[in-house]
Amino acid sequence: MTGGDGERDPDVDSEAGVEGGNSTVDGDDEGVDAGESPLSNGTRPATNGDDRRDRSEAAEIDSYTTERRSISTTVQLHWGLRVGIASLILGVAAAAGAGAAEIDPVVAPAISGGVLVVGLVWVVLRYRAWVYQVRADALYLERGVTTHVRTLVPYVRIQHVDTSRSPLERALGLSTLVVYTAGSRGADVSIPGLTPEQAQDLQQRVKELAIEAEGGDAL
Repeated sequence: MTGGDGERDPDVDSEAGVEGGNSTVDGDDEGVDAGESPLSNGTRPATNGDDRRDRSEAAEIDSYTTERRSISTTVQLHWGLRVGIASLILGVAAAAGAGAAEIDPVVAPAISGGVLVVGLVWVVLRYRAWVYQVRADALYLERGVTTHVRTLVPYVRIQHVDTSRSPLERALGLSTLVVYTAGSRGADVSIPGLTPEQAQDLQQRVKELAIEAEGGDAL
């Protein structure tokens, strides 16, 4: 209230100041409430761009994967030649031993021929058991005749991938993929019986997937 002389009542001024102060506090509270949003806690809602990027990365990974594959049939010739050489050496040694022991010389070729037959059967069975597959998360291998072995090599453990060719493999047009993993003293796994083109293609696929698994670090 004001008097005739224009002076203001101090009690009225005090109450007005308190009300004004409350108004200011209420305004601050409303500001805090208004500030609450999905971005206030550091999170960001997914966008269509994120979904497209995820689908693109998944499609890129899928492009490097393969179905179950067998190795080249020529590898049977490679293994068969090795078996033939081993049986020939064994036959010569058996003939020498039979002569020294005065045993019927027919024994030597019989032993050599038996080893050759068993070895060639083993070659065919070994070839049929060999399967490999490039999966999205690991390299899968399946092989073995008497003991069937299945191996998964996670890409995050792969250090580097090589291709090798022995003189006999070069003569037959074959190549071997060698995969080295972390913590190993030598080659952990190898895939024989590949053509040079298949080996290079497989090497590139495994390399790219290993890089993706490491978050873009080059091998």
